[in-house]
Amino acid sequence: MRGYLVAIFLSAVFLYYVLHCILWGTNVYWVPPVEMKRRNKIQPCLSKPAFASLLRFHQFHPFLCAADFKKIASLYGSDKFDLPYGIRTSGQWLNLSLVFLPNSVPCKKCVVVGNGGHWTHGYCCLSYSESSVTCDGIGTYYTWSTYFVCFTTHRMNNGPVLGHEEEVGRRTTFRLFYPESVFSDPNHNDPNTTAVLTAFKPLDLKWLWDLLTGGKINTNGFWKKPALNLIYKPYQIRVLDPFIIRMAAYELLHFPKVFPKNQKPKHPTTGIIAITLAFHICHEVHLAGFKYNFSDLKSPLHYYGNATMSLMNKNAYHNVTAEQLFLKDIIEKNFVINLTED
Repeated sequence: MRGYLVAIFLSAVFLYYVLHCILWGTNVYWVPPVEMKRRNKIQPCLSKPAFASLLRFHQFHPFLCAADFKKIASLYGSDKFDLPYGIRTSGQWLNLSLVFLPNSVPCKKCVVVGNGGHWTHGYCCLSYSESSVTCDGIGTYYTWSTYFVCFTTHRMNNGPVLGHEEEVGRRTTFRLFYPESVFSDPNHNDPNTTAVLTAFKPLDLKWLWDLLTGGKINTNGFWKKPALNLIYKPYQIRVLDPFIIRMAAYELLHFPKVFPKNQKPKHPTTGIIAITLAFHICHEVHLAGFKYNFSDLKSPLHYYGNATMSLMNKNAYHNVTAEQLFLKDIIEKNFVINLTED
């Protein structure tokens, strides 16, 4: 009988402990999720982001939600533009798809990892353990007190982690993609990753709807064959608000709203879009993998695959010069911390 009472007492204590953690926002190690101690000192996030001057809406939420996407689109002007910078003619497939998808919670400090083929000192390793985050080859050492528990890693398109852990780390919090660039090999799936669809055309939303509902994928209208299956579960997927892409294009890269008839319209790369997203959900943004060797067209374009820099020069849809000037500007102004220094 005494043993039975002891078991009940211990169970009650454990239940109280768990409920206390949930209600007060602490984890099982009794460490607050937003701040951790380092040498008995609290390392707080900045009260105001260094890049605050770049933002028009400080409380803007970057992922669309079925409950209020029309209201938000009207509030931020996205109902006045077609894709890729608005939803004016894409409400049908967008509304249907969003019913399947949840929302997300902003974080504080982030590392945006580009797919660039030129890594200073050969490595920028963002591997981590329970106690540390390291960037090998650069000599920078981060503890969880620097990035806190909500440290996030943003990646783009089909830049792989598998097989490249020593170069680019293991953790992926957000992965931005479009239908032609998303992984289809389930070996690349990470259940802890949130996959963010960056829609550039109405077909992208139709593609998402067909995959979510098991419909037949029509591959016409894509610049290359899109993925025919999703390795991510619906709970892992978000749809990026076109306002983020619009801000990247017009306010950060200063693209004209109307291009001459003899020029193809320019759009931001996924990397610049990922940085813009980070500006809206993080207080501190760190960059890695955004360095390219422009002086040698035969040098690697990405840290993976066989593509060379010559391919970048052939891309008529991106303004590489404008993006490099933007990156140089935000690094020099200390809006971001560059982990791939010379």
